[in-house]
Amino acid sequence: MNAVNYQKLYEKTVSGLQGQRPKLLLHVCCGPCAAACLEDLHARFELTLFFYNPNIAPEEEYLRRLDNAKKTARALIGPVPFLEGPYEPEVYLSAARGLEAEPEGGARCRACFALRLGASARLAREIGASYFTTTLSTGPRKSAKALYEVGSAVGAAEGVPYLPADFKKRGGYERSLALCAQYGIYRQNFCGCPFSPGGAPH
Repeated sequence: MNAVNYQKLYEKTVSGLQGQRPKLLLHVCCGPCAAACLEDLHARFELTLFFYNPNIAPEEEYLRRLDNAKKTARALIGPVPFLEGPYEPEVYLSAARGLEAEPEGGARCRACFALRLGASARLAREIGASYFTTTLSTGPRKSAKALYEVGSAVGAAEGVPYLPADFKKRGGYERSLALCAQYGIYRQNFCGCPFSPGGAPH
């Protein structure tokens, strides 16, 4: 059985918009991941950006990524609504309890996806968005399949469809690298979680 190409699903969905620009709530994990997809999404959707990443530690790292996410949006698409969720690392640590030793990409990551995408789906419903999705799929270690499964589940619970995508595909990751170099966007070397390789001491 062939693996699903989630970027092709994205392209199929957006090709059916027929010139309309529905409202999309975009969960932003960091500037580099956003760089890969913001221009294309902005051309197709009325964007609201949402930065909710309680997994990132320490707080200095969180604030640096928040600043760079804003910088990336300003540089690539100009002013759009940018909403900041609360920084609540204790919520993430509670969600990850018992999963601390899981490998990156395993059950702990799914719990993290559920936390962040769940908050995104709720906000998407509150603002009347037609879809929601995340920049996370740009990351080379982030599974578009896992994101789709988690996003679809939380989206169904909130009544807002998850927009499938794999933004690392079709040169997206390479485009991110080029834009980061062009605009001086900070590129971190770990996902942010204190339990991931390179993460904060724990």
